[in-house]
Amino acid sequence: MIERICAAFKTHYGKGELIKFFSPGRVNLIGEHLDYNGGMVLPSAISLGIYAVVRYNDTRTIRIRSLEFENEVFIDLDDKVVYDKSDGWGNYPKGVIALLIEKHKDLRGFDAVIGSTLPQASGLSSSAALEVLSGFIALFPSSIFADRNEPIDLIELAKIAQRAENEFVGMNCGIMDQFAVTMGKKDNAILLNSRNLRYQYVPADFGDYTIVIMNTNKPRTLASSKFNERREECERAYAELKKHIHAPALVEATLTDVHKYIENPLLQKRAKHVVGEQIRVMMAVEDLGANSIENFGKLLKLSHESLRDNFEVSCFELDTIVEAALSEDYCIGARMTGAGFGGCAIALVETKRAGRFEKHVAKHYREKTGIEPSFYVCRIDDGIRMMG
Repeated sequence: MIERICAAFKTHYGKGELIKFFSPGRVNLIGEHLDYNGGMVLPSAISLGIYAVVRYNDTRTIRIRSLEFENEVFIDLDDKVVYDKSDGWGNYPKGVIALLIEKHKDLRGFDAVIGSTLPQASGLSSSAALEVLSGFIALFPSSIFADRNEPIDLIELAKIAQRAENEFVGMNCGIMDQFAVTMGKKDNAILLNSRNLRYQYVPADFGDYTIVIMNTNKPRTLASSKFNERREECERAYAELKKHIHAPALVEATLTDVHKYIENPLLQKRAKHVVGEQIRVMMAVEDLGANSIENFGKLLKLSHESLRDNFEVSCFELDTIVEAALSEDYCIGARMTGAGFGGCAIALVETKRAGRFEKHVAKHYREKTGIEPSFYVCRIDDGIRMMG
């Protein structure tokens, strides 16, 4: 991948000394749709991600190209950066740079070419990886080359990347994705309190099992609009609860509260998922700490059932691939991951049978959907970084 990116850089921007970066995707082990409800989530950075080669220039312009798309992103650091639908993917780096300009008047221009091993529209947070990567590259000269040698505040970078997606792109996401991309740690999940950003690392040693990412290859065409819709439904459910109980966030309610005080059946289902999923997150942390991997796998199944039945963000393709995975006794847990309505699911599979697992699931899924799935066996990895 890096060789291809370097060759593309030479074609578009010529020769020069290049600096290489890597920004990981993320997988949320459990705790789906909790970060914007004030909950505790359990994501991790993964070894799939976006690579970049960069050369800083002596101008006030930024140029970025991608191996996956034809258009070039052009940013004038002395001009107002505005959203442009025709820029497509380029609006993610543009949004981050627009916010950074407000606080950092001395940003240096650069040329960059990026390439990704993340499948597009898959639920593995390619947008967060790109946002964080863009901000990290822009801030990097101040952290390394400038006299003051200031380290990059990674948590602040995660906040800026989230703001860019909320305010510039228009996706009303929480901060989990950006936080996992910035703060990921190899072989560890992150137990993150999305209300106050307190966090702790949780060793994620799956023993004889490995996480297999299963891509349905159904684009998440409804994910953005339905994501914002679900967030609004959760806000309405919380408003109903606040009339009767004191809770700083929806996740602080109990299932008894949900059934007792929320009369609207739809809002009750949404709240039931949020409250139940928070319970599952905390049980998952205990199971990982006790090395109870089979119990952890059971929680994945329960999470998917709730996302399917209560939160209603699954779809035929996701349900089919999860069903196929769970039909094999050496898969001890599986669930959709990400916003839903397509994209990816994860499965916890015996490592020595991963190849057999992929063939079985692919056959079952293809017969039911007519779509060829993709599979990725990846490691839990470190967050955003310069490559050596």
